[in-house]
Amino acid sequence: MDRAIPVSAFNDNYIWLIHIMDEPGSTHVAIVDPGDAAPVLETLKKLSLSPDAILITHHHYDHVGGVRKILQHYSIPVYGPASENIPALDFPLKNNDTVSLNKGAFELRVIEVPGHTSGHIAFYTPGMLLCGDTIFAGGCGRLFEGTPKQMYHSLESLSTLPDDTQIYCAHEYTLANLDFALRVEPDNEELQKRLATTRRLRANHQPTVPSSLAVEKQTNPFLRCHVPSVIAAAERHAGKSLGSNVEVFTVIRAWKDRT
Repeated sequence: MDRAIPVSAFNDNYIWLIHIMDEPGSTHVAIVDPGDAAPVLETLKKLSLSPDAILITHHHYDHVGGVRKILQHYSIPVYGPASENIPALDFPLKNNDTVSLNKGAFELRVIEVPGHTSGHIAFYTPGMLLCGDTIFAGGCGRLFEGTPKQMYHSLESLSTLPDDTQIYCAHEYTLANLDFALRVEPDNEELQKRLATTRRLRANHQPTVPSSLAVEKQTNPFLRCHVPSVIAAAERHAGKSLGSNVEVFTVIRAWKDRT
């Protein structure tokens, strides 16, 4: 049984349906970041799934726009960041809170990851990170409300999770992200291999997520701001020496924003 089911929405969003029971044939799921209700309701019906909760990482409309319509069909709790305006929020969450589902059999730890928005959170359970728009496959979220320093430290905190953690991000941005990453590290052989695989997947309209944290550490420039090749690329782009990893991240993020 696949633990997570991707539901495509809009042009490039993924809404995740997470099985909260390990038993074969289990129908109980949590809905993650439902920006659009229609494809979620269709998938629930098609697969005969029963939602137990809605999990929200941040307040952007493409992550919360379907919440109220889903609640017209299912009476389930909504969990989300305490410091953001989330529709129909029942359980406001802060750092290190625990979300307990399936009578405590499935638990997620809340990790505050400001940067993309000021109150963004991620949900972690061993083997799985639901990270919204903080880490993307090969990239990271734009800084709409937070600072480069905040996002850098958010990514650093997530990078301490086990390497086999699967990264369930909310957008299919991988190809563009890796194209940019190759500009930063053109000699990175692992990145070259990943980009070739990603091109094949997208040519066949296949998802490129989840990815593993280990792969991200090898190929995602925003998790590699301490690596000499990334530092050198950032300094060449900036035309000056950079004194910290935060400065490297700031340059790389601004560079990506202009591509």
